[in-house]
Amino acid sequence: MNQRAAGPIHLRIVALAFAAWIFDFYDLVLYSFLLVPVARELHLTAEQSSIALGMSLLMTAIGGVTFGVLGDRYGRKPMIAATVAIYGVGTALCGFSHNLTQLIVFRSITGLGMGGGWAPGQSLVAECVPAERRARYAGYVQTGAPLGVLLAAAAGGYVAPALGWRLTFMLSGVPALFVLAAVMKWMPESDVWRRTRTEAGTRGVDLRAILEHRRIFAMLFVIVLLNSEAYWFTYTWMPGYLELKRGLTAVAASHLLIKMQIGGVLGYLTFGRVADGYGRRPAFCAYGLLMAAGTLPPTILWNAAAAVPGLISAAMFTAGFGTGIWAGIAPMIAEMLPTRIRNTSLGLILNVTRGFQFFTPILIAMMGARVGFGATLSLGALFSTMGALLVWILPETRGRSITAMD
Repeated sequence: MNQRAAGPIHLRIVALAFAAWIFDFYDLVLYSFLLVPVARELHLTAEQSSIALGMSLLMTAIGGVTFGVLGDRYGRKPMIAATVAIYGVGTALCGFSHNLTQLIVFRSITGLGMGGGWAPGQSLVAECVPAERRARYAGYVQTGAPLGVLLAAAAGGYVAPALGWRLTFMLSGVPALFVLAAVMKWMPESDVWRRTRTEAGTRGVDLRAILEHRRIFAMLFVIVLLNSEAYWFTYTWMPGYLELKRGLTAVAASHLLIKMQIGGVLGYLTFGRVADGYGRRPAFCAYGLLMAAGTLPPTILWNAAAAVPGLISAAMFTAGFGTGIWAGIAPMIAEMLPTRIRNTSLGLILNVTRGFQFFTPILIAMMGARVGFGATLSLGALFSTMGALLVWILPETRGRSITAMD
């Protein structure tokens, strides 16, 4: 399929992968926007809320590793379907939480499905679309992340105040049923994976195979880890920070976060075209530095920025635009590793680095109590800058055949 001219089959793959990813990400971040009413009703401290946040991120690591290996063994399509079902069930169950333990269990189920869904979707897109459009199509799929946050912000700011956080969780699990049915009916399997599965079966698809490519794997891991720290330092506590520390109402906080996600949507949509036109590394570096610049005014520079009308809104938009960097993660990893470990590697790199974020909301709560939440959240700018500069140690892969490493 990747040698055909772009046509309906490619658009169908992108559309279905996008649908799976937007509700995947929406379900993951929804709790961040419902944190305040959930904590109020369940009598949770900031540290306990952070544990619930962190556990869902930790479980994405387990889901990423598990479904990454399974995706290389049994195919991309079955893993997309399975993970959509898991995160949909987990989100709906969160509405039945009556204590911290139940909340953690249900958030963990959501994280397990969410962590496992990204790799097979991006593997299938990378393997099926034409090379000259790979980055932009991957970017279109990845646009589900900021749109998912946008939906979560709207749910937290408008749906939850009207219907309550419990019903918001329950209703949020419903779209997964429709996505699951669509994937089962219309999503094709990767023909690149089908062609290589016999070799994978005889040689084995396991973590030891990654040792053959350990140098590039390690470099990718470090760069994604830095950008993961940047992203989650910015996002996990931002809604609660704006309400609890800056005194904004839920609606006002949602307005700022919606502007951030509008910037994110534009960033994700444009990143692929920039990367396909000028290269993966220049695009990655430029967008990473934009995210760093936009993170500072709403955090450590809040007092000065608030005195300038529109500056905080513009900075939130810029930070969101910079998160378009995540549209380039999947193509870079996919182009640097062979088919037989592609899904495993995508799942490992994204989700193990995100599993580290179990500690991030807890660390933010601890540091925030000592040096202030604004200063703490501003560390995201440091991580983003480091990731943007380190990308230059990677090879440029623009236009590379998806089977070049096979």
